[in-house]
Formats: sequence, C-alpha cells, structure tokens
Amino acid sequence: MWDNPRLLNLAANGLIALALTMLGFAGTQALLNSPLFPLREVTVLGDLAHTTRDELESAARGRVAGNFFAADLASIRDALEHLPWVRRADVRRVWPDRIEVTLEEHVALARWGDVGLVNTYGERFAGQTEATLPIFAGPARTEGEVTRRYRRYAELLGPLGSALERVILTPRFAWQLRLANGLSIELGRDLANDPAEARLVRFVAAYPQTLGRIARRHEYVDLRYPNGFSLRVTDFGRDGTPKAKG
Repeated sequence: MWDNPRLLNLAANGLIALALTMLGFAGTQALLNSPLFPLREVTVLGDLAHTTRDELESAARGRVAGNFFAADLASIRDALEHLPWVRRADVRRVWPDRIEVTLEEHVALARWGDVGLVNTYGERFAGQTEATLPIFAGPARTEGEVTRRYRRYAELLGPLGSALERVILTPRFAWQLRLANGLSIELGRDLANDPAEARLVRFVAAYPQTLGRIARRHEYVDLRYPNGFSLRVTDFGRDGTPKAKG
C-alpha cells in the first residue's frame, strides 16, 4: 500500500474529508450552544380575530429555546398550527436576534354538523364561534365538495330571494338543501344523464310560474323527477295552527 500512490491519495482524501466533517460538526455544535447569539424577540404578524396571546405563548412554551441558531422552527410551526383557529404558520429567523411568525387564521364559512367548522377553503377545523352560519354535513372527507356545491347552489338559488342555510350530502350521496324561508329541497343524487345541478336550474326557472304563484308557505319540494317536481305546502287549520298538506 505504501508504495501505491493511488491508494495513498485515496486514503489522504478520506482522512481530509473525515477531518472536515468532524470540524464542521464541532463548529455547528459550538454555534448552536454559543451565548454570543442570544434570541431576544419573537414577533407575531397577521390579523388575529380568534387566537389569543395566551394561546400563542402556551403553544410556543418550551419550543422557543436556545440561541438564534438553535431554535427549532419546525417544532414552533407545528405547535402553532395545532391551535384551533390557526390555519397556517410561517416561522423564520430574522438576523441578528429575532424570530418572525406570520399566522393565517381560518375564516369560518359554515358549521360541519355539530363537530366543528368549515373554512372558506373547504377545510374542517375545530374552532368554535357564536356566529350564525350555514350548516353542512356529509360523509368523511367530503368537506371540500360540500363547500363547492354550497357556493354553486347558493348562486343558482339567488333569484328565489332566500339564503341557502343548509347543505346535506347523505351517506348515499344525495343532496338535500334548506333555505332560510323554511323550504326544504330534496335534490337527490347526481345521475349520468341528469346531474343534481341541472334539476335545480330547471326548478329555479320554473319557480315564478309555479311555486311563486302559490300564496301559502312552501315547505318541501322533491326534485328527483326527470320532468317535474312534487310539492308540499303548509296549510292552516281553523285555530291558525300550521298543518302539512301534500
């Protein structure tokens, strides 16, 4: 070996690489533990309507530790994104002694049954609010589709003059709607030759010449027919009590 220049060069290069690696490791450890780069400030940016300072401090406690280089940004981000109203957290170092956190909160669009809220991106989250919101429900992992349909159906139902307050996707993937005026719409499933949206478009177009001419309160309409729909309205007895009439 000692009289083989090629092997000697390889060995020398390996020793140099090992020495550099050890030197780099030692330098990194010295940097991470050095008192010369203290972390002095954490700045939080973003318009926060639901997340409190106490929640932020509790989430970051124990994670904002060490000096400027040692702070675990990924751990801080993960802890903040577990807060109920925080949708996304961006965490970065700002030289020489600061960590900057930019937070994006969820914007609640609807309630998902009684187990949480849905944001404007169609994502479910665990926030709580007293605000009056539409109600969504559906099988697991359908929040995005229910949100998309809500926007589309609300747009189509606009001419009726009553807000869409409930969108239900049943386990059989049939759509059920309810308007603020009390009208329930059985929209049914999407069919290959007759999607649910097409039936709703026909209903809205026919409304002025049909239901729009009925003075009594509309209660329920079933659109699961290829060429029409059935209607149930509320009638009133002699004592003024509403009663259903088919």
